[in-house]
Amino acid sequence: MAAAYRPGPRNLITDVAGLSVGNAADPALKSGVTVLTGGAPFLASVAVMGGAPGTRETDLLAPDKSNAGVDALVLSGGSAYGLDACSGVTEGLRAAGRGLQLGAALIPLVPGAILFDLLNGGEKDWTENPYRALGRRALEAAAPDFALGTEGAGTGALAAMQKGGLGSASLVLGDGTIVGALVAANPVGSVTTPAGHFWAAPFEIDGEFGGLGPDPASGLGGPLVSLKSQALFGPRTNTTIAIVATDRALSKSQCHRLAIAVHDGIARAVVPAHTTHDGDLVFALTTGEGEPASDIELAEIGHAAALCLSRAIARAVYEARPEPGDLLPCWRP
Repeated sequence: MAAAYRPGPRNLITDVAGLSVGNAADPALKSGVTVLTGGAPFLASVAVMGGAPGTRETDLLAPDKSNAGVDALVLSGGSAYGLDACSGVTEGLRAAGRGLQLGAALIPLVPGAILFDLLNGGEKDWTENPYRALGRRALEAAAPDFALGTEGAGTGALAAMQKGGLGSASLVLGDGTIVGALVAANPVGSVTTPAGHFWAAPFEIDGEFGGLGPDPASGLGGPLVSLKSQALFGPRTNTTIAIVATDRALSKSQCHRLAIAVHDGIARAVVPAHTTHDGDLVFALTTGEGEPASDIELAEIGHAAALCLSRAIARAVYEARPEPGDLLPCWRP
């Protein structure tokens, strides 16, 4: 029997060497931004399977586009306003001398995605869009270690029955390949069964989100119950946005296939997922160099990354903390 995967030393996406993650948030706003960057540009692609996405510069990540690397990826609250976080990250990268050099022009490439948190009880009566500054702050905070739960893009996130948040997890494969996931979980679907067990419980390692275990009940395939969508906001107020990474070399088309496969991780942790009212999206990136992975290697990387994403979603909710003015409870009081 093959040895079980184990988390990396941090159990974060930054176990993939060279990656850093930064968070910035405004507690009064109940929103924030998360930025992932690296020491050098990295190859990435994206797959969108939700019905209501909000994105910036994702077209350049398609396998048939000429772009060969990006400088950062951004996850943000704020709905369409949050896309301006990418502008703050772009400014910060340019100031640091990072970006695509075309003659005298330096152009940082910063794709991003947003979730909806505009009706979560925070102060949203700004006169100047705050997300540009939050993006710059998140970039400046980027480091190998970062906090989970009510942090960054997960600050104002809400799941169906409790607060959402920011989550991450990693795995080391048998050949030493490392994969990791980073997610801002704000779905219309529930991350827990009616009894409060995480749907992702079968994939939990070392009690990383409470150790409650799978729900022993059967007949759990009931109707959608969502306090968020039904009692508070209406339907179009959701989205799970994620990044997965590996240090195994991949082609751009393989990154795209990885992003598609890893959506299984959302579907195993959120019920239902990929609805018309979610903008579910996964970025997939590689920091590796050399010969791209074989098809069988890619299949294993995709499997492991999907497991990481399921665990990261549960960790996002498990690590959420109570804040003044919350509209939904935390999984942990």
